[in-house]
Amino acid sequence: MGSATIMQLSQAVLDELQRLGYAVQTIAVYRGLYARLLRFAEANGTEQYSEEICQRWLKESMEIDATRVVTGTDPVYRRENYQPIRVCQCLTEWHLHGCLPLKKQGKLAALPVPRGFRNAYDSYVEFCHDSGYSQRGVYTRLNRIKRMLLFLDQHGVSDLKAITAREISAFLKSQIELDSRTVATMLVACRAFFRHLKRTGLTDDELAEKLPKIKANRQFRLPRVWRREDVLAVLNSIDRGSPVGKRDYAILLLITRYGLRSLDVRTLKLSSLRWNENLIEIVQSKTGEPLRLPLLQDVGWAIIDYLRNGRPPSPLPEVFLTSTVPFRPFGVHSCGLNAILAKRVRQAGVAFPRDVPKGVHALRHTLASLMLAQGVELPVISAVLGHLSSESTGVYLHTDIEALRQCALDPEEVLSHERQ
Repeated sequence: MGSATIMQLSQAVLDELQRLGYAVQTIAVYRGLYARLLRFAEANGTEQYSEEICQRWLKESMEIDATRVVTGTDPVYRRENYQPIRVCQCLTEWHLHGCLPLKKQGKLAALPVPRGFRNAYDSYVEFCHDSGYSQRGVYTRLNRIKRMLLFLDQHGVSDLKAITAREISAFLKSQIELDSRTVATMLVACRAFFRHLKRTGLTDDELAEKLPKIKANRQFRLPRVWRREDVLAVLNSIDRGSPVGKRDYAILLLITRYGLRSLDVRTLKLSSLRWNENLIEIVQSKTGEPLRLPLLQDVGWAIIDYLRNGRPPSPLPEVFLTSTVPFRPFGVHSCGLNAILAKRVRQAGVAFPRDVPKGVHALRHTLASLMLAQGVELPVISAVLGHLSSESTGVYLHTDIEALRQCALDPEEVLSHERQ
């Protein structure tokens, strides 16, 4: 989209929020903030939209530095800061792409599929279930496909016959802010969807061929890990005198000691705890492969303490339950464990660099790196993490700085060989 005024863009955003079913109160907040932004812009001699005028409005009028990273314990932290930042983001996204990309999968999953694509979408859902794909995998794949279909519908493409390479290219450009590997996996999902449509006769066009071929490079970025002392600080700061503390400690200890995936902890069953054999047995949610782990003493006692003194009385088979009524397991698509970790990090007062991930998956990376630094062989690390091959674990070789130093060549030695 070319040059546009703040009034034009803000009205387009408000109309789209209404179409998406946002609450009347929320839309009113957006409208009020856009009015304030417009008054600020006019006072500065412009009505045209630009990212620069939005940044100035946030900083000079709203006293918000959008580049500042704060935590809930920061004295300047104000939750209401997020709304002005978000309304500016919406203007930018509409100006660049003509749509409002949804950032939360939950909201995306709740939106209905556009009518013109519903039969094709339902056909692919049935195919995924008949093929035995995991529940989590189907959920993620369908959300990526729905993201594309919603974009196409917003841009006047009402059915499969109207999809062209131009519309597909416009959709991919709207996703450019995402991680390159995320874009690559989105392309894989969309390509599989289009191939299914061609195979079942729902379309005669080779739409899959209109998608660019991008290979996800898993070696593109090294895993960023926590320091061992930070992990211990978080664990030691948990008050295990309360039921919630007992649960959170057992959950985080499971992840830090075994590197289990979040979903495998959330769905861990009481029957998976083989007390007589001192084993934990699960079927991994991602790979479908069984995993047998020795039940470490500290982990075992943490789980026993939670089961005896923290877990609400319940016939449910899952080990870990929510702490509020109605007591229930964590959802398959829940981010509850990340919320638990974030809360415990804040309470421990641990500060991380901006480029270090804060989610529970970072604990998995940290365990792998620590094991490697202690001389544990890659096949053993792969077995503990539940990797299907050592190739997936190989990326951690690049995080062992001490071992890499031992591989360094002496320039003088190289030059002496060259002179000979």
